[in-house]
Amino acid sequence: MSRGIRIAAGQGFWGDWLEAPYRQVTGGPVDYLMMDYLAEVTMSIMQKQKSRDPSLGYAKDFIPLMQRILPILAERKIKVTANAGGVNPRACAAAVADAARRLGLQRKLKIGVVSGDDLLGRLDGLLARGHTLDNLDTGRPLREVRDRVLSANAYLGAWPIVDALRQGADIVITGRVTDTGLTLAPLIHAFGWNTSDWHLLAAGTVAGHIIECGAQASGGNCLVDWQRIPDLANVGYPIVEARADGSFEIVKHPRTGGRINVAGVTEQLVYEMGNPREYITPDCVADFTTIQLKQSGKDRVRVSGVKGKPATDKLKVSIAYFYGYKAVGTLVYAWPDALAKAQAADRILRQRLKDLELDFEAIHTEFLGVDATHGRLARETMESVDVPEVQLRVGVRARSEAPVDRFTREIAPLILNGPPSVTGFAGGRPKPEEIVAYWPALIDKGMVEPCVELLEV
Repeated sequence: MSRGIRIAAGQGFWGDWLEAPYRQVTGGPVDYLMMDYLAEVTMSIMQKQKSRDPSLGYAKDFIPLMQRILPILAERKIKVTANAGGVNPRACAAAVADAARRLGLQRKLKIGVVSGDDLLGRLDGLLARGHTLDNLDTGRPLREVRDRVLSANAYLGAWPIVDALRQGADIVITGRVTDTGLTLAPLIHAFGWNTSDWHLLAAGTVAGHIIECGAQASGGNCLVDWQRIPDLANVGYPIVEARADGSFEIVKHPRTGGRINVAGVTEQLVYEMGNPREYITPDCVADFTTIQLKQSGKDRVRVSGVKGKPATDKLKVSIAYFYGYKAVGTLVYAWPDALAKAQAADRILRQRLKDLELDFEAIHTEFLGVDATHGRLARETMESVDVPEVQLRVGVRARSEAPVDRFTREIAPLILNGPPSVTGFAGGRPKPEEIVAYWPALIDKGMVEPCVELLEV
């Protein structure tokens, strides 16, 4: 395919703006709609859902969203790549297929399913074969927390999605693939790039990284001159307008709000980036220091010059495990002396918890309106100001539930037996919550076998 293609970002996380995909497929011409749902903790949430109901474990709001746009996708021949499948991509695909049948789209759509990333059921076998899955941050072996593991998923790359597209899939639903792979795969498929085209693969990876967080690349959450970003209520999500030589432009649909400029794209490029010379994915290693950005028109940024290197022989594994319990409680104190009252309430609460000899791993206090964002430095500045109101927020963490539960019963009495002028007890008495901790690891690529299936609607 020689002409360029347009890949539109429709979701940047599970919970993103539900209107965005509809606006992307109706606001102008696009060839692909990319929707990114998964974050590290998301997989453990989905795994819990699946353990309670084997038919779940995916982003449920993906189904009504797809039902809304399926007729448009079929009419305009727009293909979809989405990792909404979570830990149950087959069930997600089956639900989309059911929605398509209800809409009378039989024999008009093919759904590709990419799986093989879920390693939870294989962990003991992998450990027995010497794959220790050491924590990348601490070096600890996974066996130390094996009995508390909730989910374990390898990050697959773009090539299984490419395989599904080559088999004729109109919609590709995956489990845990890289965010960038959802955009890179359509580029590989459209332009016929090879597995060793490292510069081209790196360029596609950069394109995917720029649009993976949705409107964060088109004016949302933007620091530079944010007051002048127009009409964020009508923000246009970003679109990659790509060519076979690896160059591309970031644009958005006309008559939409937001802004696409070099500063905003640069902010997104440095998001979640470690070593800029080695942005490692399963598909390649991209050198972000080679990226060239140019404002090529209104709401249009040209990206070129990206260089890449061969991929490594490892895949990253995202593991979530049960760590303990936490709870957060809040009280709001009013002027006068709002900060002093909140500080006194904190001292009283801590003394009572100490007297009870509860085994907390951590107790953390913030004074919202004073130091919650900038910490101690802000407090030193604000202590001389009689602020009108302060929200006391206290969080506790423990390995067992009992001390956390007792904390939730100690904060409420401060309304009547602590400092005066409590004006709000947000959300009622807090409840203990389970803590899910993150364990990053590496595994040999040969130990993970992606699976690609096709469902006929």
